[in-house]
Amino acid sequence: MNTSTKDLIEIEQAKTLYGLFQERLKRNPEHSAYRYYCSDLKQWLDVTWQQIADDVSRWQTAIAKEALEPGDRVALNLRNCKEWVIYDQAVMGLGLILVPLYPDDRPDNVAYILKDADVKLLYLQNASQWKRIKPSLSEEHNLQRVVINQSDDVAIESPVVYASDWLPSESTALVDWQADPHELASIIYTSGTTGKPKGVMLSHHNMLSVAANALEYFDVYTNDVFLSFLPLSHTLERTAGYYLAIMGGATVVYSRGIPQLAEDMQFIKPSVMFTVPRVFERIYCRLNQKINQQSIVTKLLFRLTNHVGWLRFLNKQNRVGWRPGLLLWPLVDKLIASKIRQQFGGNMRLLVSGGAALPEAVSKVFIASNLAVLQGYGLTETSPVISVNELNNNYPDSVGRAIPNVNVMIGDNDELLCKGPGIMLGYWNNHKATAQVINSEGWLHTGDQARISETGHIYITGRIKDIIVMSNGEKIPPNDIEAAILNDDIFDQALVIGEGRSYLSALLVLNSDNWFSLAKTHKLDGFDANSLNDKTLHSDIISRLRRLLHDFPSYAKIRRVTLTLEPWTAENNLLTPTMKIKRPQVIAHHKADIEKMYS
Repeated sequence: MNTSTKDLIEIEQAKTLYGLFQERLKRNPEHSAYRYYCSDLKQWLDVTWQQIADDVSRWQTAIAKEALEPGDRVALNLRNCKEWVIYDQAVMGLGLILVPLYPDDRPDNVAYILKDADVKLLYLQNASQWKRIKPSLSEEHNLQRVVINQSDDVAIESPVVYASDWLPSESTALVDWQADPHELASIIYTSGTTGKPKGVMLSHHNMLSVAANALEYFDVYTNDVFLSFLPLSHTLERTAGYYLAIMGGATVVYSRGIPQLAEDMQFIKPSVMFTVPRVFERIYCRLNQKINQQSIVTKLLFRLTNHVGWLRFLNKQNRVGWRPGLLLWPLVDKLIASKIRQQFGGNMRLLVSGGAALPEAVSKVFIASNLAVLQGYGLTETSPVISVNELNNNYPDSVGRAIPNVNVMIGDNDELLCKGPGIMLGYWNNHKATAQVINSEGWLHTGDQARISETGHIYITGRIKDIIVMSNGEKIPPNDIEAAILNDDIFDQALVIGEGRSYLSALLVLNSDNWFSLAKTHKLDGFDANSLNDKTLHSDIISRLRRLLHDFPSYAKIRRVTLTLEPWTAENNLLTPTMKIKRPQVIAHHKADIEKMYS
């Protein structure tokens, strides 16, 4: 019996995101829908589609008593869990508009979104979240009900209730809501590296179409296990790790969190994961660190594995013919490549990377180890996938070809434009911003510079706004340099400076775990902040950067650095909730350091 069976739900059958859920329930009521770790029982538990449906009906009964009207906005601020899905499906079945919030977002940002979207019902993880958010609220907020997921001993008062007290004990029949697929389903606020976040309006059809079209490029089976760790408030995880999984009938397992991700992969042994480059980069750095401590024989075997594995990949992609070196694959696979695959649990069938550029050097190591790493590209405004590589047409240095029914073209200033069924309805209450992004012919301006090869593969070459223009007129995309710097595991974060300057400098956040061994090497006190200003240390760091940036033009060299152990986070307003660096804020935060580097 072939256990890799397909049971795809067609977009015409689903019609809406709620319809997608209802169709999966009808087909597989007893199939494992989600798996999560129960800390009380200290074990992983499964829930079926029928159990999810029972909870959805209870939520619909409770929400119906709150006198909300179809089209009203409701929000949630939860970490990835089955309750996220239950709430999402419950509100969509009542014609309400979901506004997902980022769990680590700052209270003032959350308050802004709640006000801008005029949210009536808010679902929170715990009472501590409410305690942080409440001081930022005003009389202009129209919250009618706040529901807390986890009951504890914290005293609460109306309109706040604990879910366990608010929900009915018995389930009833699901509401049979028939929505127009092109109606607004969700408002997702972009993290925004500058200015206030904008509410991206996505319809049912927007997200369904992207999930369905992506499945034209890779398969999903009913025995697939997705490991979910990117926030569900992130559009990639929501469309691909949630709706696409329902469409294909897979089981989704919720990771316990980033600190436990490596351990979860070993235990869960997932077959599919949607991720971001930083996960690959961390594993890559640990791998290199471990290899560097091994014998010369192991180092040579590692290089041989990369060479033979990459040759094998190119051969399977029909880009090179057979070579005698391919005969070595069984040996290097057993000794090295299989152990690298084991880092991801040993059962990984598909790894899709998005959200930022995946360094080619990093992806090649994993691809050479026979891991199917596919880089993709998209925006929240495109629901989010524009393009992705295919298993048998994979150019790792590209972001793949546009998925079916999505058209792309190169506009002025080499900007990538796209048009397709995933394009947003517009920005909530912001017609001016919408008109600036979507032109009169319906083309969306991505803000990214690109080129499109003869094979249709898209290569992102830069960011229109994120370009450093030096005083000598040289133009430098800082993101490429920063990505190269982060290949060294001594650096956790990097930001290149040089606008209007004669040379480049860098603000570097050091990895706190690796800092102490580096300090010891230089005979410095790792606990003394002044050690970060040591001249010999700075010379060493600049030498490291010179090696990392060897392939860049001579004018793209870093001459001065500022070192810090203080990370840039969403809490200190230096990162967006999707972990993108807020360049203007970081520059303002380090204004004195920057001036010192150019004094």
